[in-house]
Amino acid sequence: MAAFTELVFSGVQPTGNLHLGNYLGAVKRFVEMQARDAQCLYCVVDMHAITVWQDPEALRGQIREVTAAFLASGIDPTRSIVFNQSQVPQHAELAWVFNCVARLGWLNRMTQFKEKAGKDRENASIGLYDYPVLMAADILAYRATHVPVGEDQKQHLELTRDIAQKFNTDFSGSIAAHGHGEAFFPITEPLIGGPAARVMSLRDGTKKMSKSDPSDNARINLTDEADTIAQKIRRAKTDPEPLPSEVAGLKERPEADNLVGIYAALAGITREDVLRDFGGAQFSTFKPALADLAVTSLAPIAGEMRRLTADPGHIDAVLADGSTRAEAIAAQTLDAVKDIVGFVRRGPSLQAVR
Repeated sequence: MAAFTELVFSGVQPTGNLHLGNYLGAVKRFVEMQARDAQCLYCVVDMHAITVWQDPEALRGQIREVTAAFLASGIDPTRSIVFNQSQVPQHAELAWVFNCVARLGWLNRMTQFKEKAGKDRENASIGLYDYPVLMAADILAYRATHVPVGEDQKQHLELTRDIAQKFNTDFSGSIAAHGHGEAFFPITEPLIGGPAARVMSLRDGTKKMSKSDPSDNARINLTDEADTIAQKIRRAKTDPEPLPSEVAGLKERPEADNLVGIYAALAGITREDVLRDFGGAQFSTFKPALADLAVTSLAPIAGEMRRLTADPGHIDAVLADGSTRAEAIAAQTLDAVKDIVGFVRRGPSLQAVR
């Protein structure tokens, strides 16, 4: 651990088919972070998934599918730690400690709960309400220094920072007494996304691309075949005007802005670069180029995912190894937390009595 200057943590929920938005907003960035001087932990957050009811058999398949997407996209489980949340019990244990640090008013301000619970808020699970506290535990169990976040998670990371700060303040004397300096938990920094951190629907450029959209043509699934990818891009909603030559010209054109952003993210360039090449072109010219790029980028991932998911034993072995490595880090954190808050930890002498 001492060899790394950063510890990066992030997670993906196993709640259905991963799509292009998940890939560009998260998984592609995970792969790029392996090149940083950082320890990277990538978690399939299955405990978050059950904040709304999941079919148990389907959930097992989705956990393996997300893991397959990580591996197929280029995440190396020997360089990064790939695991699923429920195999590391320290996440849940630390979440309870943080429940006693966080404040009700903080959670009442979380906009994502209000959006997900809707009008029937009284019928939502406690888990859905408490989701941000578990997310804080996910991050701080590893004392992560950096977390890649999209727009929809920025408020939750702010809560993580608030919890870390309050824990450090509430237990400052005990933290120092146990040799942890002035603060135990870091104030985790966000890693803000690149040119397509927020990928929108192919049918409505004002709405985020979503696995729950009733139209499959609104998204590109990571498991889509090459022909399907190309067809969805050809059918993507656009406007009749040619592409502008400057980014400012995309401001009132959500569908054009979305497709330009997707091209930029897949190619690893800026929107300005895309418009330098395609400014003034009609969509009849731009869409085929985008389709070719998307197929080249995504079709190999889909093929590798199919190969990996056909061997669930291999995926389970990757998760087991990653969970063992993750728990070795999280256990050290939780042991220190128990000392700091005043718990009596089970030691060798107590184990002998048992």
